[in-house]
Amino acid sequence: MAADCLFCRIVRGEIPATIVEKNDELIAFRDINPQAPVHVLVIPKRHIGTLNDVTPADSALIGRLLQTAATIARHEG
Repeated sequence: MAADCLFCRIVRGEIPATIVEKNDELIAFRDINPQAPVHVLVIPKRHIGTLNDVTPADSALIGRLLQTAATIARHEG
């Protein structure tokens, strides 16, 4: 993890967040400055700096991230 990354600090619990869902690989939390009535961020717990850093080995993780986002979106309406 990148020590100074805001999202990594949330994953480590150093910055409080309203957790919507989490598991061994992912964490979903409410945005502290939402730009929509419902604004939930879903991120991998492992630091991935940008989409340019995603490799074919991350395919399953990215798929689970998208499935989690879709499930949360359905649940949140």
